[in-house]
Amino acid sequence: MYFRRRPKWSDSGTEIGFTSFPSPSPNGRHYTSQKALRGGGRRRQGCDGGVAAPGDAHIYSELPASVRSERGLPRELGLVPCCPECPSGEAVATLCFQQPGLTSLDLSGCSELTDGALLAVSRGLRHLRRLSLGKLQRLTDAGCTALGGLRELQSLNMAECCLVRGQELAQALGSVHRAPSQLASLSLAHCSSLKPRPELEHQASGTKDPCPEPQGPSLLMLRALQELDLTACSKLTDASLAKVLQFPQLRQLSLSLLPELTDKGLVAVAGGCPSLEHLALSHCSRVSDKGWAQAASSWRRLQHLNLSSCSQLTEQTLDAIGQACRQLRVLDVAMCPGINMAAIRRFQAQLPQVSCVQSRFVGGADLTLTL
Repeated sequence: MYFRRRPKWSDSGTEIGFTSFPSPSPNGRHYTSQKALRGGGRRRQGCDGGVAAPGDAHIYSELPASVRSERGLPRELGLVPCCPECPSGEAVATLCFQQPGLTSLDLSGCSELTDGALLAVSRGLRHLRRLSLGKLQRLTDAGCTALGGLRELQSLNMAECCLVRGQELAQALGSVHRAPSQLASLSLAHCSSLKPRPELEHQASGTKDPCPEPQGPSLLMLRALQELDLTACSKLTDASLAKVLQFPQLRQLSLSLLPELTDKGLVAVAGGCPSLEHLALSHCSRVSDKGWAQAASSWRRLQHLNLSSCSQLTEQTLDAIGQACRQLRVLDVAMCPGINMAAIRRFQAQLPQVSCVQSRFVGGADLTLTL
C-alpha cells in the first residue's frame, strides 16, 4: 500500500484530508494496517513519504469511479478496517471527525466497540450510506437510537449483535416523525435477542389491511426496503412475522433457522411480501406441504428458493412450486428426506428453465461419510 496527500477541494470549504490507495490482494480483498486507528487516529508516514489516513483505512474519496472500478475498490467513498486488533471507540470518533464525507463504513468484528462508537458515527458521518456493525457484541439497544441520525443510510448490517432486542432499533429507523427512510437492505441475522414485541412490530389491532399504515415507531415505515435477513432470529413467531413482514416491494428475504415458523406464518409472509425474488427457508422444520399449497401462488416472481433441511416437505411442495413459480431459476432441496430424485426429475421437466437444483442427500439418504 502507498499513500499520498489528498488535494484540497477548491472553493468547497472541505479541509485537507488523506487518501490511501491499497493494492488488491490476490484473493480480491484489501488489507490494511490499523496501527494509527488503534492509536486513536495518530498519523504516520506512508511508503512514499505521504501521510496515511487515520488507521491506514480504505478511503477512496479522490479516485474517479472508473479508476476505483479498475482497482476493484468500492465506487463510493468508503472505509473498511481490516486488522487483527480492534480499534478503540476514541479512534472511531477521531476517524469520524477527520473524514466526515465517508459514505461506507465497515466495523464488523470490532468486538470491543460499544454504544459510544455508534453515537460518534451518527454525529460525524451524516452522509453515510452503508454501515456494517456485524458481531459488535457489546452494542445494545441504547446505541441503536443513534441510527436515527443517519438519514441517508441505505444498507445496514447488524448481524450477530446479540444484545439488540429491537425496541430502539424500530424507534430509530421507523419513526413517523422523520423523513421517509432510504434504507434498502437490513440484516439482523443471528440477533438472538430480537423479540416479537410491540416495539419491533407495529400492532394494528383489528385491521385486515395487508399494508397497514403505522401509527408509531415501526419497521413498517421502511418503505424502500428491498432486502431483509432475519436468519436465526429464533424468538420470532408466526404472529410477529405476520405483523412486521408487510413489504410489498421486498425482493430478498431470509427466514432460515426459525424454529417457530409454521405454515400459518408462511402464508402470512406470502401475503405481505408478494414481490420476493430470493427466499431462504432452510431448516424450517415446521413448514409443510400444506403451507406451500397456499403460499406458492403469491410468489410468482421467485427466482431463487432455498428449502434445504425442511424435513416435512414432500413432492407435493415441488408440484405447487412448479405450477406457481414459473420464473424460478435456482432451487435448493438438499437434505429434505421427504423429497426423492424421481420427484426432482419431474420438477425439472415441468420447469426446464431451472438451471440449478441442489439435491444432495434427498430422500433420507444416509449422511454417513464412507470411504
